[in-house]
Amino acid sequence: MSKLLYIKASPRGTASRSNAVADVYVAALRERLPDLAVDTLDLAQEKLPDFDGDKVAAKIAVITGQTHESRQKTAWDEITAVANRFISADRYLIAVPMWNGGIPYRLKQYIDVIHQPGLLWGLDPQAGYFGLLKNKKAVLALTSGAYGPSMPSPAFGVDHHSTYLRDWLSQAGVTDVEEIRFQPTLLNPDPEGSFETATAVARFLAARD
Repeated sequence: MSKLLYIKASPRGTASRSNAVADVYVAALRERLPDLAVDTLDLAQEKLPDFDGDKVAAKIAVITGQTHESRQKTAWDEITAVANRFISADRYLIAVPMWNGGIPYRLKQYIDVIHQPGLLWGLDPQAGYFGLLKNKKAVLALTSGAYGPSMPSPAFGVDHHSTYLRDWLSQAGVTDVEEIRFQPTLLNPDPEGSFETATAVARFLAARD
């Protein structure tokens, strides 16, 4: 059985256009893979642990090969519990609106919690970072109000959105990454047509993924 972790980064619920595009992908993928298990992680509703001083200390202890003290062990157990949900998935679908050129803060918090040494990545003193995740796939459903790949940049925005997510996934070992773009959503003479184009891409990717 294949497991998809569907991460919703928008707090807009049913009004979210990134969720709407991603939902089409999920529906099409379910048709192709009837035994697909979908784990939906709505970051607007999920209670995420703060990445506080104890968690930073726990992370440094792992990097330096030290034993966790009691508070650090508790902090690391919290991190591991959240990260294991991500690690256990075979596929990722991340629905992400662009906020100020980047990603919503709740998604950044989630990444900061789970992107840890010994869980998602390792570090070699000579070779640098290497990903620990193997044979995973990811699809990014990307929306933005003014920015679009064909719009003049930086006048209409800069893409620290897809680039950040791709860099993060790559460092974790996820290099099979596809994109579905509905951009722009506001400064768009034909938003419904662009939405239909995006959903067509979603169905195409689900059919071949």
